[in-house]
Amino acid sequence: MIVDDEELARGYLRELLGVHPCIRVAGECANGFEAVKAVAELKPDLLFLDVQMPKLNGFEVLELLDAERAPAVIFVTAYDQYAMRAFDAHAVDYLLKPFDAARLARAIERARERLGSRRLPREVVSAARPAGERPHRIVVKDGACVHVIPIAKLDYVEAQDDYSALHSEGKSYLKQQPIGEIESMLDPAAFVRIHRSAIVNLERVARIEPYGKDSRLAILRDGTRLPVSRSGYGRLLDAMGDSHGNRSSTR
Repeated sequence: MIVDDEELARGYLRELLGVHPCIRVAGECANGFEAVKAVAELKPDLLFLDVQMPKLNGFEVLELLDAERAPAVIFVTAYDQYAMRAFDAHAVDYLLKPFDAARLARAIERARERLGSRRLPREVVSAARPAGERPHRIVVKDGACVHVIPIAKLDYVEAQDDYSALHSEGKSYLKQQPIGEIESMLDPAAFVRIHRSAIVNLERVARIEPYGKDSRLAILRDGTRLPVSRSGYGRLLDAMGDSHGNRSSTR
């Protein structure tokens, strides 16, 4: 399958692939949303994936693929700054536009060698992000739909076994990713792990109330009540104190 928002680029790649009898182009997509749906329906063995595209970029597409049945991936892009991210994301190869037939042939050979191992490693999401860089949005696949949640609009996160429930603007989205991985994506100055099962956006916290002998509740501006553990309370005070200039003002 070929995924690229430029029609000429798709046509050029399709023409070069035509001389390889082992390759049959199952489909083409012009954006990331189409790609996620098409991969699920057509189940290609190999995906030629552009990086910079509207709506969803190539790395976000990769994140949304079914890890158990993900195709081998060859990134195709005009920007060489993504090369290390592509290989960290366990891509088969990285084709820098403009490439020729010989370079494509080497990439296909690498793909043939890779196809014995179909599984996309779980660490692909964190590995594909350079150290120190935090995302501005989170993508969630819900059946045939893909939701894009801006980090700034994320209210809180709840753990649900190996999934995380992301709450934003009165809606909830279930993402197949443990809460610890979600936590590592978020800015600790803005989001705090207040409980082993909950992360909260500091800006959404209205007040903290006692609950029982040694526990507390975080009351959000919309009335949501979240449990706060003893260690989570300490982290919350530290974070709120930092945001106000000193910790004592929040006690």
